[in-house]
Parts: sequence; C-alpha cells; structure tokens
Amino acid sequence: MTDWGVPAVVAAMSLLEIVLVAPDGAAAAIVLSLLSCLALVPRRRWPRLSTLVAGALTLFTPWFGPELDDLAAPIMVMAVVAYSLARWVPSYGGLLVLGALMVLLASDYLFTDERDNDVTDVFFVTSLLVPPYVLGRVTRRLAEQTAELERQQSLVREQAVRDERQRIARDLHDVIAHSVSAMVVQTAVAQELLHTDPAKAAEALDNVAATGRQALAETGRLLHLVRDNADELGLEPAPGLAQLPELVERFRVDGLAVDLRLADPVPELPAGVDVSAYRIVQEALTNALRYGADSHAEVTISWDSDTLRIRAANQVGRRTGQGSGLGLLGIAERVHVLGGQLDHGVTDGGRFEVDASLPMGAT
Repeated sequence: MTDWGVPAVVAAMSLLEIVLVAPDGAAAAIVLSLLSCLALVPRRRWPRLSTLVAGALTLFTPWFGPELDDLAAPIMVMAVVAYSLARWVPSYGGLLVLGALMVLLASDYLFTDERDNDVTDVFFVTSLLVPPYVLGRVTRRLAEQTAELERQQSLVREQAVRDERQRIARDLHDVIAHSVSAMVVQTAVAQELLHTDPAKAAEALDNVAATGRQALAETGRLLHLVRDNADELGLEPAPGLAQLPELVERFRVDGLAVDLRLADPVPELPAGVDVSAYRIVQEALTNALRYGADSHAEVTISWDSDTLRIRAANQVGRRTGQGSGLGLLGIAERVHVLGGQLDHGVTDGGRFEVDASLPMGAT
C-alpha cells in the first residue's frame, strides 16, 4: 500500500494544480506527471532506476510543457526522489543519481528558463532537496539500528536457551546416574537373596523396575525441554541417511526447493557417521532456507570404499542477516570428532557451499 500510496497522493496533487493553473502545455504536464509518479512505485525494489526515471521525467517537463516556474508540484516529486535515494540505496550511492538529476535541472535553467538566473537558484533547489535526503538517511539508519537491536536480542534469547539446556543436561545426567546406581545396588541385593529368600529377591527386582520407570519418566520430562522433535523419551532411533528423503520433503513443504542426489541403496554406516551426515544436511538446508537467494538448494551424497562425501550448495542472498554461525560450528565439531574434513564458503559464482568428507569407518 505504501509503495502506491505516496505516488498516488503526489499524482493527485499534481493533477489538481495543473487543472487549477491551466498553464500552457498542460496536456504534456499531465502525462509526464503521471509517468513520473508511476515510476516511483517500485522505488524500494529498484531505487536507483526508479528515482532516475521519475526525476528525469519531471525535469523534462519544461522542455515539452509548462515553464519551470509555472508549477510547484514537481518539487514534491523531487522531494520523494531525494528521500528514496537516501532511504533505499545503501551507503551514499544515491548521491550519484541525485547529482545527475541536479545536472539535468541546471540544463533546465540554462536552456528553458528565460529569466535571469544566478547561483542563488542553485542554493534554492539544493535547500529543497537536502532536507528529504537527510530525512531518508536518518530513517534508514534508525531502521538498521532497529534490525541490529532485534538481531542482538535474538542472539541473547538463543544464548539463554542454550544455557538453560546445558543446565537441564546436567540435571539429566544426575537423574540417570542416581537411578542407575540405585538399580545396580538393588539388583545386587536381589542376586544375593535369589536362592535364600526368593520373595525378598522379587521385592528387590520390583524396586529395580519401579526405579527404572521413575528414571524414565524424569528423563522424558527433561528431554521434552531439550529435544527438537516429538520423541521426548528418545525411543525412536537416531536419524541417518535413510531418513534424508523425509527431511527434504519437510523443507519442501516450508518452501525450499531441494534437489537431492542420493544413490539407492544407502550404505551401512557406523551410527556416528550416519547421524552426523543427517545433521550436516539438516543444518545446510536450514541455512539455505533462511538466507538463500532463490529458495533452492542442492544436496549430493556420494561415497567410495572408505569416505562419505556430503555436498550442499545454494545461491547467496542479499539479506544482511547471516545468522550466528553456530550451526557451521556444530558441523565443524561433528566432522572434527569423526576425523573428517570440512570446507565451506562463498564461491566466485555467488554460491554458498558446504563440502564435508567423513571416514566410513569412524564410530
């Protein structure tokens, strides 16, 4: 709505002025005014081209229609142009376009304006364009600071979650250690009483079962807080290459077009290699979904007699956010523990690639 709203208001005011003033060349002024406002609509997406076309059409008005001092509405168009160049063009690149438009404006004064002009006219026009440009820069800076603040807050929240999960993991360790110790003691008692007092041995074994059930319940409650899936008791097997098609399908549902190249049948792998390969692909696809340019990713899994190779690639996007980098650190840690090799980075073609090699015999 905002993309159309401002140009529509400027166009309406321009048409109203032309109708009320009725200058010579009013028809040409109407056409150029409408075209210049129309050119401003995509100013967020293509700020340089949009503002250059809009400004040029506006400054061509004295060549085909009313004289330079007949209308005031073109000043509004130039104000929107100046603001847009500051708001939507990174750094100070918009000054180049604004400078080109100033040169065109100077040609209007030189060749179409019959009045005597001097340097005060330059300062007058500059004074009209500088405030909207400064406002655009301030607005852009505030937006960048807000985005950075939100990113920092997100990182703080993520760190708080990680710290809490580490505490929960320590609690989980204590629960399991205590329960296992109790079960070992009770089992030893049952073994001693098995032949002399079977009833007490059976009671001890009942206590072992009760302790195990209690430990399982406590473990389930704790894992419910730290696991990313619904298998809170950890009864499902760890995922591996065999589950990659299901993983890819979930990402496709989320809007990421994934080209998976995985030969069939999947080789038998040590558990550590299998789950690590799955997690590496999962993290690569997560990054592609968040930061990729075209919602498309490629994943290739290949192997020979002793090495499993995982390659994932996606086109780099223009988003300023690049994430915390913790996902790549996690991948690097997995590969290091297994004795593999990892390369990742942006290629000359603008693609972000992850290339991991894992020894097939790693455990």
